[in-house]
Amino acid sequence: MLENFLPFSVNSWIFLLSELAISAIATILLYLVSFHILRSIFRNFERDIALVTLNVSMYPVLIAFVLVTLKFSFHRLIDIALIEGLDRFLTASLIVTISYWFIQLFTQVFIYYLKDYTKQTEVMWDDVLLPLLDAVIPVVIVLFASVLVLKSFGVDLTGIWVTLGGATFIIGFAVKDILANFFSGIVLLIDTPFQFGDVLRLEDGSLGMLRKIGVRVTQLYMLENYCDVYIPNSVLQRQNITNLSRPTAYYFYSTKIEVLQKYQLDDVKQVMEAIILAHPDTLGDIDKKLELMDCYYNPLVDKNLAKQQKLGKLRLLAESEVNLKLEEIEQALETLAVTLQFAEKGGLTQDEIDNVQQEYREVLSLIGLNVITTTQNNRSVFEFQETRLDETLIKLVRKWYRAWIRDPNLLNDDESVIPDEWELKINMLKRRVQRLFQKISNPQRDETRLDDYVMELKQWLRERFKEPRRKWQEPQILMTGMNHDPSGIYVEFKLNFFIDDIKLENGRRGDRVSSQIYEEVMRYLKRSLPTEAESPENSKAVIKV
Repeated sequence: MLENFLPFSVNSWIFLLSELAISAIATILLYLVSFHILRSIFRNFERDIALVTLNVSMYPVLIAFVLVTLKFSFHRLIDIALIEGLDRFLTASLIVTISYWFIQLFTQVFIYYLKDYTKQTEVMWDDVLLPLLDAVIPVVIVLFASVLVLKSFGVDLTGIWVTLGGATFIIGFAVKDILANFFSGIVLLIDTPFQFGDVLRLEDGSLGMLRKIGVRVTQLYMLENYCDVYIPNSVLQRQNITNLSRPTAYYFYSTKIEVLQKYQLDDVKQVMEAIILAHPDTLGDIDKKLELMDCYYNPLVDKNLAKQQKLGKLRLLAESEVNLKLEEIEQALETLAVTLQFAEKGGLTQDEIDNVQQEYREVLSLIGLNVITTTQNNRSVFEFQETRLDETLIKLVRKWYRAWIRDPNLLNDDESVIPDEWELKINMLKRRVQRLFQKISNPQRDETRLDDYVMELKQWLRERFKEPRRKWQEPQILMTGMNHDPSGIYVEFKLNFFIDDIKLENGRRGDRVSSQIYEEVMRYLKRSLPTEAESPENSKAVIKV
């Protein structure tokens, strides 16, 4: 009698209960293994990516395991008629569970750890692409899962696809400007003409610092108005833009000064060059700058000038030490490249690999890194640690930028911008030298290209880590014309010089330096002004060059 009210036979019920019991035991065992055994193992790892992955995956995997075992159990039953609806429900639940799991893995593991990686890379597109993926991929997974859930319940999606196709055409036409901005942003990211923090001159002549390239708009901080503006990507892409921060952050500055013809113009020209060189924030030969810094910008005129010159001298001395250390490292890399060129012929033996490794370790010690070798699972593992020595490149760079941030003219934001920029470069340097060490330790198919990799590191140090001071960056003083008025005849001088970093002082560093140079030139001209009783020959200024 009872069997008439039950959808299954008694045997089916017994079979189902036994299957459920086995499934429950298997689920408990899986939980114990994942929660206790694997967690205790993963906690010993240096990085927590395995532990986070386990925590994110634990419950979705358990739920998915239960759903799969239930589907398998019901499919083995003979009475199929009533199971079809339940089977579809289990399938839909499994799709939802797996979709949720994928979303959590993507956001909590993939995106999270990739964000740390992008902070250490030199390219800009990944800093924008990751937030874009973080916003889009979960939506795509949800939409795809929704389609599969509907199909699992037997819903005919033909009409829905036709409707979506028509709606997509209408929506696409309505939001064509948004799509244009979106694809323009993608083009800007792929082409990468800018980096965050670059100073750009727009077509209208205004200066802005690049903050962010978004999905639809680009954010610029306008240096003249002290405000943020948001320019549609499509509008920005159509403009002719000058990037003042590339190829370097050095900025070419020019100012004009008119001088009475009475002066000894050759002397004036030399003094103008000396005044520019004596300023700590202009580029030029560091040794010459250090010689001239005590001769100009009288601290009695302005107390801030005294502090500027004193700290500027400390900064230049620290930079000089960095330059010397970089030259030493570059010479060591050139020597290593020559060694590799001879050793690579006919393939590297293990003795040659050991010799090259030892020579490269000496380069690493100059940089400020020690290689600690450990053995794990019969395999050598290399760990890089900073040395405690003071005269290494890393220590000297930190000494340099710490002297730099003491500049009395810097703003509060600059005091964090400079360390962040150089710590990023130090981290990139560590990654590059580590990759090269791994290639040298296990050359395999790259054994004939190791010398090229060494020279690439040398080139990166010179072009991307810190560019050396060039001859063409020296100040230039040009006589460009002549004017006259009732008071006399004036010769026009054009003063060309480079500022060390245009991004600092909210983009106004060049204006401040130019003003101080102009004031110092005016003080010199006032002191050496010829009188009617003096001949021009007797009025020559004392030039300390």
